[in-house]
Amino acid sequence: MANSSMTLCKACGSEIPKAAKFCPTCGAKNKSNKPILGILIIAVCVVVIIAAFSGGDDGPKKVVNDITDKTGTEQAVQTKFGVGDRVELKNIVVTLKSVTESKGSKYIKPNDGNVFVLCEFDIENNSSEDIYVSSMLSFQTYYDGYTTPISFTALLEKGGKNQLDGAVAAGKKFNGVIGYEIPKDWKELEINFKPDFWTVKDITFIANH
Repeated sequence: MANSSMTLCKACGSEIPKAAKFCPTCGAKNKSNKPILGILIIAVCVVVIIAAFSGGDDGPKKVVNDITDKTGTEQAVQTKFGVGDRVELKNIVVTLKSVTESKGSKYIKPNDGNVFVLCEFDIENNSSEDIYVSSMLSFQTYYDGYTTPISFTALLEKGGKNQLDGAVAAGKKFNGVIGYEIPKDWKELEINFKPDFWTVKDITFIANH
């Protein structure tokens, strides 16, 4: 076939235009356009999936008097929040209630030059599904730009409060503490909370010493 706009009828073998829906010789349906349609469908699905995991994930918004602040069109979008701010992301409202230092107790003390820092959070699950909060997986924390892991020793100083690990049912709340051991002359603590594994955004809280 010299003409690239032509194809062969799969029923009778006659040469017919690719755009033809039926063979003019035998009347059979021309199925040559099916692969193109399939490719288009796959391409659309890929675009939808990418949008769902990236652009479709709204950023965190501060909640004031139980109303989410959506007024960010004429001012810089707030990306960092402080102690006491209620912040919503994907129908999860998170509040860093307090950041307190501890020098330890008689039998439990931080290493020389360090202090325990205990961060108390409220987490409200306003979504339609249960979520799981993990102090190790849901949080990424830095002091003065340095990565710091959670300290289970510091958590021994949390008193009667919950450790920040557990399931939060849809429509329910959870209060808990996460602990760190950092130098006593720290200046800034940055805590990033991710509501779930799939979201591409997180909530960043900043506490200053």
